[in-house]
Amino acid sequence: MQLLSVNVGVPMPNPWKGLRATGIDKRPVAGPVAVAAPGPKGTGAVGLAGDRAYDVKHHGGADQAVYAYAREDLDHWEGELGRPLADGLFGENLTTTGLDVNGALIGERWRIGADVVLEVSCPRIPCATFQGRLERAGWIKEFTRAVRPGAYLRVIEPGEISAGDPVAVVRRPAHRVTVAVAFRALTLEPGLLPLLLEAEALPAEDLELVRRRLA
Repeated sequence: MQLLSVNVGVPMPNPWKGLRATGIDKRPVAGPVAVAAPGPKGTGAVGLAGDRAYDVKHHGGADQAVYAYAREDLDHWEGELGRPLADGLFGENLTTTGLDVNGALIGERWRIGADVVLEVSCPRIPCATFQGRLERAGWIKEFTRAVRPGAYLRVIEPGEISAGDPVAVVRRPAHRVTVAVAFRALTLEPGLLPLLLEAEALPAEDLELVRRRLA
């Protein structure tokens, strides 16, 4: 299990949400990148130095500090879309290989390289910016049906990471809620929502949403 690439955003216009910019255009960078906890949502701060979020209501902050997507899932989408997909094209900061990102448990921790520890917090929910970036009508529904969302992560221990760094799972909590299960519950299968209450590491706003839907 390792990082294939570390990807940082290049600002581009965002006509799909009427915002001045989006950071979804992530591109691989050479050399080490500093990783640190960005603080609460609302400022645009994220976990990787040189990157930021522009839709500050929905992105960035401690629970969405870093976004990881598996190269194996990008390869799947290459077959579905019939075109090559570069590392970072889905807006991920970390393109991984050998790691079951969607099978990771909420609250699972990964050590990357020598110093950095990240914690899986929640799945990525697709939005209009993502659909516009892919230039594919119906992409939100297509991506949702596939249940290959990738994972947002919190920064537990800061440091530096680089392409080629090994990834090791150093903690797995004692519950059944994977990234894929959480995604299915929040999008396609509300009958799974009670399971999410087992995953205390979900963002507080997600747990509040679950309790409202179950009330």
